[in-house]
Amino acid sequence: MKSLFLISLLILLFGLVSERLHRTIFTPPMVFVAIGLAVGAGVFGSFESYDGAELTRLLAEITLVVVLFTDASRIRLTELEKDFKLPLRLLGVAMPLTILLGTVVAYLLFDDLTFWGAAVVATVLAPTDAALGQAVVSSAIVPARIRQALNVESGLNDGLAVPLVLVTIALASVMGGAGTTSYWASFTLKQILLGPLVGIGVGYIGGKLVERGARAHWMTHSFQQLSALALALIAYLGAEQIGGNGFIAAFTAGLTLANAASGVCGVLQEFAETEGQLLALLTFLCFGAHLIWPVIGEIDGTMILYALLSLTVIRMVPVALSLLGSGLLPVTYGFLGWFGPRGLATILFASLVIEHEVPGGEQIYLVALTTALLSVFLHGLTAWPGAKLYSRRCRTVEEEREMAEHLPAAETPVRIRLREPAEPVG
Repeated sequence: MKSLFLISLLILLFGLVSERLHRTIFTPPMVFVAIGLAVGAGVFGSFESYDGAELTRLLAEITLVVVLFTDASRIRLTELEKDFKLPLRLLGVAMPLTILLGTVVAYLLFDDLTFWGAAVVATVLAPTDAALGQAVVSSAIVPARIRQALNVESGLNDGLAVPLVLVTIALASVMGGAGTTSYWASFTLKQILLGPLVGIGVGYIGGKLVERGARAHWMTHSFQQLSALALALIAYLGAEQIGGNGFIAAFTAGLTLANAASGVCGVLQEFAETEGQLLALLTFLCFGAHLIWPVIGEIDGTMILYALLSLTVIRMVPVALSLLGSGLLPVTYGFLGWFGPRGLATILFASLVIEHEVPGGEQIYLVALTTALLSVFLHGLTAWPGAKLYSRRCRTVEEEREMAEHLPAAETPVRIRLREPAEPVG
């Protein structure tokens, strides 16, 4: 009871200054992870005993299901066709190269990991979470085309990473002698094939039902919003019941709904900005308190080194290679390369590694948590200043209308919209 009271009080206190903090270096994930670390350290006194790690995993699981569903529901293929080149470069070229480079570096750095164990590390760290640097994808001072590229990348790559994580986990387990080849092959195929089938069915049928219910005025606005949570969980749990992967199902359901029943997507996005954000922030709080704090003493220099390389070289070099010939400024290469934060998906994928008892799983788990922790603070601290500096650099280039950065782009709605002036502050 005491812990719930203090957490509720902290949420209220943060909410009172949240609008002011939008234009500072203090992002919501940073604040809530810091509060979580303080909780874990006992700064607020002793808390009730319970399985905090299990609570965090459950909360992260629900949050990621909602995030996968709502993020995918923002991606309308007809709109994406207007400017698919940059997102395609980031997803189709940079992401595979990032996994490949991350695998090689992890294999060279960690003596205890097999090649496929290193591949698990790289795939767990492949998805990005734009919400950790929300000012970058929400700020009008950043060219719309660049915001769109980062937003679409973040919305799609976590869903695309799920089957890759499953495959690398299976290969690492087989090569490490944990289970037979036939077991892991059957497990992986069912996860990858059945998940999308359930997702497509739930997204199409559920979306049509909600859309018709709304048009006929049978559903209240609040229950239209709640349908986002219901559909996401139906897809997730339905797939899990038949041996499919629930995360793939939730992602596929959102993507199907966006393109088959787009009329209800606006209401679903409202849900993501309120209830969805609360779930995410509570996850970050528990992440600091129950995942990071208990293992902070086990994080060594090699893990920190790999985490820093993952956020810089392993991400930025593939992004730069993927953008060759795009006509973008060199500063844009660096901007897109740096703002690839690791967040909710990485946290949960790390837990999956422990759940499936992957050989070397403890080390993989610690590396993933370390990378997510550093990302929360490094990307949070640089998001707003980075957006301003990048905007100023673009302004110094003559004939802006001819810049590749300023080509027209249909913007995808972001998870959390910020209200701010179009001009840089300060």
